[in-house]
Amino acid sequence: MSTGLPILYSFRRCPYAMRGRLALDVSGLGVEHREILLRDKPQAMLDASPKGTVPVLVLDDGRVIEESLEVMLWALGQNDPENWLEGQERSLDLIAACDDQFKPHLDRYKYATRYEGADPLEHRAAASEFVTVLDKRLQQHRCLTGDRDRLADYGIFPFIRQFANTDRAWFDAQSWAALKSWLARHLGSERFARIMEKHPLWSGTG
Repeated sequence: MSTGLPILYSFRRCPYAMRGRLALDVSGLGVEHREILLRDKPQAMLDASPKGTVPVLVLDDGRVIEESLEVMLWALGQNDPENWLEGQERSLDLIAACDDQFKPHLDRYKYATRYEGADPLEHRAAASEFVTVLDKRLQQHRCLTGDRDRLADYGIFPFIRQFANTDRAWFDAQSWAALKSWLARHLGSERFARIMEKHPLWSGTG
């Protein structure tokens, strides 16, 4: 039975889905959470968003938001109690660098066998350049764009988490003290615990 709420198709461990859920959490907006498996995507999700990636947010008026950053901006546009959108342009520039420059190297580091000829260590080194940039920013301020967490922090941290977890021993041996502290703070937050709560797989009905 429909709840009358926006429908969120999500996959718990996907960093794109994480950042969408983080923004929905702070906004306080209710959604009907439909947990899916990326290897077994439900037809209802594909009908709404044929590209088949998460998150997908289906609004009650039928509109479909199928990019994670757009989900964040929509949710915060409805309610932004912690002012994540303050200084939005700086955040968007950093997120664009994460998505366009860092993430391709992260994928070829973490999933090297999926990319013909990819050398995971070369891609780890290239990805590390972005991580070093973030660490230098965090040496100056507690958060990426100042003294408070904003859109950039929540839009980027799930991907740094993924990078760190690819080879945790190697990551822990690096000299990014400020970034490690920032990452640990987010990983230990109540908000992250909430958005990582396990949901039963959506059955495809209801």
